[in-house]
Amino acid sequence: MPIVTTDHQVTHTSTVPANKDEIVELFVRERNGTPPGQPRKPVLMLHGRSVPVLPGFDLQYKSYSWAEDLAKAGYDVFLMDLQGSGLSPRPKMDDPRNVNPAQQHLLNPRPPGFVPGPPSYPYQLTNSDSDRDELNTVVEFVLNECGTAKLAFVGWSAAAFHMGPYAIDNPGRVESLFLLAPIFPANGSSTPPSPLPQPGFPTFVGGKTGFVRGMDNETHCVDQREPGITDVAWDAIMACDPIGSAWGPPTGFNRIRNFVRWGWNKTTASQGGVLGGSVPVLIVYGDSDTQVNTSPPNPDPELNFSVPELYDAVAGPHKLMVKLACAGHSVVWEAQHKNVHLLSKHWLKHLKVDGKTQGVFDMDTDGILSPVS
Repeated sequence: MPIVTTDHQVTHTSTVPANKDEIVELFVRERNGTPPGQPRKPVLMLHGRSVPVLPGFDLQYKSYSWAEDLAKAGYDVFLMDLQGSGLSPRPKMDDPRNVNPAQQHLLNPRPPGFVPGPPSYPYQLTNSDSDRDELNTVVEFVLNECGTAKLAFVGWSAAAFHMGPYAIDNPGRVESLFLLAPIFPANGSSTPPSPLPQPGFPTFVGGKTGFVRGMDNETHCVDQREPGITDVAWDAIMACDPIGSAWGPPTGFNRIRNFVRWGWNKTTASQGGVLGGSVPVLIVYGDSDTQVNTSPPNPDPELNFSVPELYDAVAGPHKLMVKLACAGHSVVWEAQHKNVHLLSKHWLKHLKVDGKTQGVFDMDTDGILSPVS
């Protein structure tokens, strides 16, 4: 059956300090594959720190659209951008003076009238409270739209900071949690810093050269990704950023929001036994992912990440972890993306992996699972 695609602008009262109390519109794309006469089964997908939701989850190239694959399986898939990312508002980020001062020299040729200097808004942009408030608004929108009591979460990378704590606080709304390459500081802070907003700047920038280099550094297998896919992914990122795409070199810059986070660690992940209890959890990551497992350990607990420690911290018994062979942090654009899609469809339907509801597995490039003893 045909998939119906609708782009929504979801009204939200902002709690981002830079535009607090303003009415904003959050970007949400819906890919609805619900068969006629069947109840809707909503899935909400959330991006990580630097890649907007559409390039990550709905890349319109060959088989790479994860959202489309789930919609073809009969799900009503929603994809959201938080403020500061993608097609949602980016308060204070259009001003190049609000780019990290250490990176302003990269904006060459200069945006018209730009003179490097201290930030016009000398604070970090968003925080855990504002991000979770936006997630809550979109969850309410999706549940109302679909007429359901619960939805499934799918998050990549730093999405874990928002989806994990939200599921713990709202287990009656979250059916299950699928975390791809989750960032987890086991000994990170449970409480917000003071004061808020924190001093700093709103925006980092990332260029295509660094984007490709980051993927190259995690490529250790023949055919781990197909030729030209980095160009396709970068072009999709630039399509979501008309301002950044016009800055600097011909390939433009990806504008990345600077945010303050807290409340996602081994203490909060185990809270109440919700994760792995009423909210089953599947964790998936690549064996070459250097972002989610810091080695050697970072002395700063906020920057010391470990996926296995997340699995250990989940207190409930309904939890699974799968390590993908020949995969890095950007597995959504690698050959293993097909197996990620298959895993997610099996998980959403059965809440099991290889017939099991608990355990740690390896998955080879053919999609064959083997339990880790």
